[in-house]
Amino acid sequence: MSTRTAEERQREIVRAARASGSVDVTALAAGLGVAKETVRRDLRALEDHGLVRRTHGGAYPVESAGFETTLAFRATSHVPEKRRIAAAAAGLLGDAETVFVDEGFTPQLIAEALPADRPLTVVTASLPVAGALAEKGDMSVLLLGGRVRSGTLATVDHWTTRMLAGFVIDLAYVGANGISREHGLTTPDPAVGDVKAQAIRASRRTVFVGAHTKFGAAGFCRFAEIGALETIVTSTLLPATEAHRYSLLGPQVIRV
Repeated sequence: MSTRTAEERQREIVRAARASGSVDVTALAAGLGVAKETVRRDLRALEDHGLVRRTHGGAYPVESAGFETTLAFRATSHVPEKRRIAAAAAGLLGDAETVFVDEGFTPQLIAEALPADRPLTVVTASLPVAGALAEKGDMSVLLLGGRVRSGTLATVDHWTTRMLAGFVIDLAYVGANGISREHGLTTPDPAVGDVKAQAIRASRRTVFVGAHTKFGAAGFCRFAEIGALETIVTSTLLPATEAHRYSLLGPQVIRV
């Protein structure tokens, strides 16, 4: 049997979750040389400390001030769900002529789903979004300047927010690392939160896009309340009862 203390086991579990994006109770029990119930206890303790979120048979890491998934990792997790969400969000464009597209993989999918057959100005802090749209039809792409964050390839800091403050944007597509009814929209990095908050202030309408795993999670920096959103687009993996609770705070909630 394992001679590790509970604290050592839990540190190892968090390390494994962050390295691979999720952990499985059975595999952890075998790897750590302990009973499954011991692993479940460890996961409950880690969830109480806000380090993981438990799922049926395992857990995945919660993003925090000290840990954030990279864009490369996000491009491999829950991809079919994110594609459905992005397509539905792009369908909310309406008569918008100017659009802010946030950093992140789901917003990148929205950018790719935007119509190329009508004049559209897209403002973004994301290098991948700007690159994907630069050669698209009638689209005019405005890339916000600033310091580029390596994990997400997006610009931040006062250069970025100052540029945004000079615009009036029809529609903002915004993501977050966490969304909860208690804490609103959150992200681990204050510099990222500042850009998102400024984008929402500059926009007439704001659509939040996020996979079901974002809901109930809270990061370090709050950048918006739920009531600031016109619409939330997620998947049917978010229970209808939970979606209804969010809608009571103001936004329309669309599950696809």
